[in-house]
Amino acid sequence: MTRPAGQGDDVRMRGFARRTRVADAILWLDTHTRRLPGESVPLAQASGRVLAEDVTSTVNVPGFVRAMMDGFALRAADTAGASPYNGLPLAVVGQSMPGRPYPGRVEPGQAVRIMTGAKLPEGTDAVLPVEFVENRGDDQVVAQGEVSPEKHIGRIGEDVAAGSVVLVAGRRLRPQDVGVLASIGCGEVAVVRRARVRIVVTGNELLPAGSKPAAARIVDSNGPMLEALVARDGGLPIHPGIVPDEPGEILEALRSDADVVLVSGGSSVGQEDLAPSLVAEHGELAVHGIAMRPSSPTGIGVLDGRLVVLLPGNPVSCLCAYDFFAGRAIRAMGGRSADWPYRRLPLRLKRKASSAIGRFDYLRVRIDGGQVEPLAIGGASVLSSTTRADGFVLIPEDSEGYPAGAEVEVFLYD
Repeated sequence: MTRPAGQGDDVRMRGFARRTRVADAILWLDTHTRRLPGESVPLAQASGRVLAEDVTSTVNVPGFVRAMMDGFALRAADTAGASPYNGLPLAVVGQSMPGRPYPGRVEPGQAVRIMTGAKLPEGTDAVLPVEFVENRGDDQVVAQGEVSPEKHIGRIGEDVAAGSVVLVAGRRLRPQDVGVLASIGCGEVAVVRRARVRIVVTGNELLPAGSKPAAARIVDSNGPMLEALVARDGGLPIHPGIVPDEPGEILEALRSDADVVLVSGGSSVGQEDLAPSLVAEHGELAVHGIAMRPSSPTGIGVLDGRLVVLLPGNPVSCLCAYDFFAGRAIRAMGGRSADWPYRRLPLRLKRKASSAIGRFDYLRVRIDGGQVEPLAIGGASVLSSTTRADGFVLIPEDSEGYPAGAEVEVFLYD
């Protein structure tokens, strides 16, 4: 499947002599993909990042016994037998507020006003909620209900115990995870470095995004789409602009300071498809031409130690090839699951979906009344077909497709 560096076949204007199986291309990609090392980032920037190492707490949370209700801190024994018909008087000797605890010790027959989250005073073991208390001035209350020891209090280390592993390496941090890290005193956290992804869009016919199509020129849609896909998969997109169809310019872009280089356009067999021969000459073009539709001109290789993925210029093919190969590598490098990032739903086909043995097909579909309506396998240049679609269905190479009524797995774009 691989070719020695510098000896890749020039397939321009001659077509592919053979095409690599999708499974073989993915195997080569996975073999040559490694998780990036860790880096330390401020906690405020950690949400959505992947932990590079376990986080162990050095503190207890909470670090003191605290009230879980507004009321009165007291000895539970002093409420034994208390009821609305048998009130038990208690002397109020002070108050405990969050951040301002009562400084003394509470003796039998005494109580301290306390707010939720405040430290429980020494000598007390429970909180009697305010609704079970009758106030008689500032210095006396009457208990009208019972509490048991440790009722309505939070124990030391109840949330997080010192020495415990709070979060394990490989976890993608959610907002609540960041909150827990803050609670144990983390100001910075070690996360997997995000892959730097250079996006190389080639084509003398292209105008930059934001332009209006004019004459025989079209606007670059792949660049913005790839930037969004790379960001979705945890990478850092680098897209300084369209690269002219000149060997020197393309080679310079291929040698950008990045972990991954994505080339959109110039990857097939046309006269101006220069990227494959440049990768083969200066690095290793391991795969060029894949038995799939769309995206058959996809290429994969390495140059100067960095992964290069050659994506077709047709927008649907570009999206498909990115999801199959480039996105998989970018997610794995950043410590995420390499698997598809789409929600999946089993549904039945509304009508037949045909395919050809020996070719892996990416079928765009629409969901209509709880059934799957096939839209298109071909039409690689019609990007709007993916916006009309709700998702896609994969038809493996050993299948001729699916009959009407067959249950299929739909990958949802949302």
